Amino acid sequence: MSTGLFSDLLVVDCASFIAGPAAATVLSDFGARVIKIEPPGIGDAYRNLFRLRGTPDDVDYFWALDSRNKESLALDLHRPEAQAVLRTLVGKADVFITNIPFPARERLGVRAQDLMPLNSRLIYASLTPYGEHGPERDRTGFDATVWWARSGLMDLVRPTAGAEPAISMPGMGDHPTAMAMYGAILTALYKRQLTGEGSEVSTSLLANGLWANGCQVQAALCGYELAPRPKRGDRGALNEMYRASDDRHFIIASTNPARDWPLLAKAVGHAEWLEDPLFATPEARLLNGPDLVARFDATFAEHPYEHWAKILSEGDVTFGVVATIYDHFTDGQIEANGLFPEFSDHWLRTVDSPFQVQGEAKLPPRMAPDIGQHTRELLAELGCSPAEIEALTS
Repeated sequence: MSTGLFSDLLVVDCASFIAGPAAATVLSDFGARVIKIEPPGIGDAYRNLFRLRGTPDDVDYFWALDSRNKESLALDLHRPEAQAVLRTLVGKADVFITNIPFPARERLGVRAQDLMPLNSRLIYASLTPYGEHGPERDRTGFDATVWWARSGLMDLVRPTAGAEPAISMPGMGDHPTAMAMYGAILTALYKRQLTGEGSEVSTSLLANGLWANGCQVQAALCGYELAPRPKRGDRGALNEMYRASDDRHFIIASTNPARDWPLLAKAVGHAEWLEDPLFATPEARLLNGPDLVARFDATFAEHPYEHWAKILSEGDVTFGVVATIYDHFTDGQIEANGLFPEFSDHWLRTVDSPFQVQGEAKLPPRMAPDIGQHTRELLAELGCSPAEIEALTS
């Protein structure tokens, strides 16, 4: 039996790929029992994504991340006997999560109106690409096509205005969207605590993409005309990326130029720039931004990144390294905060869910299940006879 803050919760993950299932994963980190429903034989299509990327390794790293801690129940929901099992399970569940497209939900009988009458305390959590309503409610989509592209983020995040838009990384919008789904589920559980009744909750990749791009979207809503992406140097030398002599890049960020400009100039050993009329005022520094950036470029090119990291830290300058994935393995800050917990049943590590609750330990993660790994024992637990189990698993 699991322990943890949510050890009394039973969650049915009847979703695919990332955003919906990852919300269930976070619940499982705090002890919820999560039963993953998958089609027999093929399983969740997410299982094959890492192979499509040409990865020869045996470890499905996508699946290990987003399906840890779960039990896999292989059910063909097109079969009446599987539908009976699903309804028995839903009757016992606290949360049902799905991102099945609406037409398929109707065919499979897994709409909110199909399942919520079976359990008055059920939280029905619906994830869609484009939302619950409107002409595109039935469209399929992924975080690349909706969260990243449709939200305007893809158009805005370019090195310069004339550069081509960049393709997003896998899961880049799904994992933040999962946290919104998690928040919706927790809000509904709190409502249930007050009222005793379940609720239907929903979120979408579109809503989360607009929220992620909210600063720029709000500006447009307020009538501001957004300027094109500035060329390097035009945004000001105090908010720019630089390269050290070892080709490591880092970014300097400032929201208080009156404070940060003297700190930065002194930290890099050029206090005399503070007296230069070209840079005497914020307006002058912005006007002469390319010149100042060029000076910083020449200065930072004199030494490797670690040299500048020490100097900028001691100078109280806000900066950050442009890290590679492999930098994380030796990152003492990541290690100190336990952000790569070890699987309890495998030599691998995984990425922790992004928050802690004081006094509540997360469960040591367990490796993600094989397709239908727990089907027989779960069917028996749900009251199926040996003959019924054989019929459902044949």
